[in-house]
Amino acid sequence: MTMQPIKLDIMSDPICPWCYIGKTLLDRALAEEPDQPFLIEWHPFQLNPDMPAGGMDRADYLERKFGGKENAVKVYSQIAQHAEDAGIKMDVGAIKRTPNTIDAHRLIHWARLEDKQNAVVDALFQAYFVENRDIGDHEVLSDVADSVGMDASVVMRLLQSDADIEDTQKRDATIREMGVNSVPTFIVGGQHAVPGAQQPDLWRKVIAELRAQQTE
Repeated sequence: MTMQPIKLDIMSDPICPWCYIGKTLLDRALAEEPDQPFLIEWHPFQLNPDMPAGGMDRADYLERKFGGKENAVKVYSQIAQHAEDAGIKMDVGAIKRTPNTIDAHRLIHWARLEDKQNAVVDALFQAYFVENRDIGDHEVLSDVADSVGMDASVVMRLLQSDADIEDTQKRDATIREMGVNSVPTFIVGGQHAVPGAQQPDLWRKVIAELRAQQTE
């Protein structure tokens, strides 16, 4: 029996390494479930909503966020291990700047209108964590759009305007008001929250439970 579609809302930020890991693990589970039911939509949650528009030096950001270089190294060594365990090659040490992600979130929103959200999210993670590009830069974001078949010139014009900035900020605020305070957060069927980067086994169990509910 084909399962009825179920919404899977994902709160994420494209500079969040746990979001990258979480998506990779989710994708792995879904690839093993040909009858998986999820209709996925990505939602904005800025880890650093007060980040200057041009971003800031990565080393300075990490030291401020984690209270010194030693703590930053410790945290990211743990993240690197989890990424390696998930089969992801992250080169976080080569990242030079931490961007403001409001424009990346606008691009993710526009990608939804063309049914290209997942592809854009993948491309943003790749650009930031693997290629170490500044995904706050409009040229980079236009390249990302082009790489998934969106019109880069249209995206560039939109980025240079204020289109959807206020709406994106309001959506981010609404998500926080719902009680979400960390990402990734997955909401299954508009009811059940699944926080954090979860292993494929958990997602297989969720799908099995949903399948059982639909056959009752």
